[in-house]
Amino acid sequence: MESALTLEQRIALLEDERAVIRLQTAYGYYVDKAQWDEAADLFAADSTLEIAGRGLYRGQERIRAYLKCLPSLMEGTVFNHMQLQPLITLDGDRASGRWRAIMEVAIRDKVDLVGEATYENRYVRDQGVWKIAQLHCFVTYYADWKAGLAAGGVPMGTELPEFPPDAPQTVDYTSFPGVYIPPYHYPNPVTGKAWQP
Repeated sequence: MESALTLEQRIALLEDERAVIRLQTAYGYYVDKAQWDEAADLFAADSTLEIAGRGLYRGQERIRAYLKCLPSLMEGTVFNHMQLQPLITLDGDRASGRWRAIMEVAIRDKVDLVGEATYENRYVRDQGVWKIAQLHCFVTYYADWKAGLAAGGVPMGTELPEFPPDAPQTVDYTSFPGVYIPPYHYPNPVTGKAWQP
């Protein structure tokens, strides 16, 4: 089917893919620096956010309020969230994306963690601008830097008592040493088969 597309259509698809990649990458940079308003501005009005076992938040303003409950960037802190390995699937004014995040979280004399997560996200073009419609971050592991992964993982985040979610987490899973593979939004690009757990 791709060969039947005009050059203009192929360019438009590439531009859409780049816009979605730029959107998600910007999210990672804003989260790194605890720029919560900038991060929240990337979400659609009726979007959802779900990270680890913290539950699901609905709507841009609830997401904004949740983000502002997270730690601030200050001297002695590091919050790196590298957004890697994008696989984007476009469908008109909607898109899906799978990402890997490598995370470094440090608070001097308190926390020294490294982690990894898989995102399965949805995006929507709203009045010509791509926005995050659904952010779902499945934490694979958090581990203490010094102890390493072989010592076992650090439990992933749970609901914030000071800011309860709008709904419980939608997928019941645990991070390392548990094993969970988030479903792929796309079929195998060679066989065309959907992955079955």
